[in-house]
Amino acid sequence: MKRQLIERLDAGPVICEEGFLFEVEKRGYLASGEFVPMVALEHPEALENLHKDFQHAGSDIVQAFTYNGHREKMRVINKEELLEPLNRAALKIAKKVADSPIGGGEPNLMSGNISNSNIWEQDNKGSQLEVERMFNEMVEWAVDEGADLIMGETFYYAEEAYKALEIIQKSGLPAVINIAPMGENIMRDGISIVDTCKELEQRGADVVGMNCFRGPATMLPYLKEIREAISCHMAALPLPFRTTEEHPTFFNLPDNNGCTCHAPHGRTFPTALDPLYCNRYEMRAFFEEVNKIGIKLLGVCCGATPMHQREVAEAVGLTVPASKYREKMENHFMYGTNERTAKHMQDYGDNA
Repeated sequence: MKRQLIERLDAGPVICEEGFLFEVEKRGYLASGEFVPMVALEHPEALENLHKDFQHAGSDIVQAFTYNGHREKMRVINKEELLEPLNRAALKIAKKVADSPIGGGEPNLMSGNISNSNIWEQDNKGSQLEVERMFNEMVEWAVDEGADLIMGETFYYAEEAYKALEIIQKSGLPAVINIAPMGENIMRDGISIVDTCKELEQRGADVVGMNCFRGPATMLPYLKEIREAISCHMAALPLPFRTTEEHPTFFNLPDNNGCTCHAPHGRTFPTALDPLYCNRYEMRAFFEEVNKIGIKLLGVCCGATPMHQREVAEAVGLTVPASKYREKMENHFMYGTNERTAKHMQDYGDNA
């Protein structure tokens, strides 16, 4: 029998895949900047393989790739007629992968997704009603396609997060709500990060946490504050980038590493962030820390690769199929310790 989300979290860490935007773009199936997941319709085999790659690296939750696949974004690219087909295709692909775990055993959970609409405006009832309609239809499609939970994420307006929770709760599925405050370190409607999470818990969210916009260094302090303020399960899904106190999100993160060919739009975000990645050991250290403070729903957001997913899993003591292929430096031709490693090559290593 397949355990549901809360039962799994009660038993220990649960790994969620997401953050596909950058990885799909790098694989050549999505336009950067626009960031609409047309891959679900145009190259479904590529999306299925991506889910499988993350599953191989330890995913317990296969999240349907519908981020930015909402009605407003489809209007922006003049493809509103493809809204429902795109959502249903992404959900079906995720469900197929979730129901076929590597090596058999317990199926993964499949998560539907709703997220920041980018049209929510404080005190604008018209925009808020439109967002409500958008959320309702996406949740309805997720339920129809067999979702086990709904993840609402990347909210920088507290009230939009509350609305997402309200709509998910009507479906009867578990609700995960993750916020993503901008660089002002407060929600855009003036509510503090911690107070937003406290209110989400009080309104009945099953899991509350943070995702996206921030790397480990600028997310961890707030996660610690939230953990002290609420008692429900928590989620942590940072970016794999070296955000700083001066630049707490990746939107205005500078490249001070001697870049000689800057992006034509003048920002590192989103296409010139490459030299600002955290290494795998930094990511592992972050997840070891959040696991110690009792945060159990874990993953990596935009910029995630299967390698990052494996680090998440291994940081909390799990062995996953991809663990077979973790580094084996002892067999390196120059830095290895294998008895067959040539001594003259070992001696040369510091000069290479």
